[in-house]
Amino acid sequence: MHRPFKLLIAVAAISVLCAAPPTSLKAQNPPSDRELQVYAGLHAAAANGDVAEIERLLKEGENPNVQDANSRTPLLVATYRKHHKAAEALLKGGANPNARDLQRFDMLTIAVVQNDIEMLKLGLANGVSARTVTGQSDATALISAAHLGYVEFVKLLIEAKAPVDHVNAMGWTALITAVVLGNGSKEHVATVEALVKAGAEVEIKDRRGTTALGHARQRGYQDMIKILEAAVSRKT
Repeated sequence: MHRPFKLLIAVAAISVLCAAPPTSLKAQNPPSDRELQVYAGLHAAAANGDVAEIERLLKEGENPNVQDANSRTPLLVATYRKHHKAAEALLKGGANPNARDLQRFDMLTIAVVQNDIEMLKLGLANGVSARTVTGQSDATALISAAHLGYVEFVKLLIEAKAPVDHVNAMGWTALITAVVLGNGSKEHVATVEALVKAGAEVEIKDRRGTTALGHARQRGYQDMIKILEAAVSRKT
């Protein structure tokens, strides 16, 4: 194989790795069409958003925390399907608000990735902990929100006492995630600003020894650089 061709393959491989989304987003596993067809009981009612059926089954004593083959409870199915009233009925009926599926995703992280602010608020109002470590990358709902630049989600999770400086399996905090995966958009700039205002530690380094400011400088994200440099100067 000629060297230039080998080089092209190597560059392509690196590009794919750099572009791949972190596990906190790509590994979510909503119910498949096949699963939706075979669901029964509360899982079927949750998937269909059938509040009356949920209330009837709960009254008859059906377990609100029964799990499917992927460890999804009816509450998580309702969350994946964006059925807010169904989720509310399940929570009122004794569903565990902090249940996680086989990939370790909870109601909050699912709501974030689904861009479902109403479901996030419902979860927070009913005892879902913003401190839970979720997904196979040991992230949090806050890290997922920072990745996506969902500023309103970020602020709500901060208010709910999410661990601002939690480090995931890749060595990234929410702040580093917002810079590295944020493409410098205005939403990600606002996310960085919200995290800094919340007291995020700006000097935490990733596994390669680079801080959020270092990553911002490497990418030329001027608005982020200004915010992070001001935060660093306040610490010195």
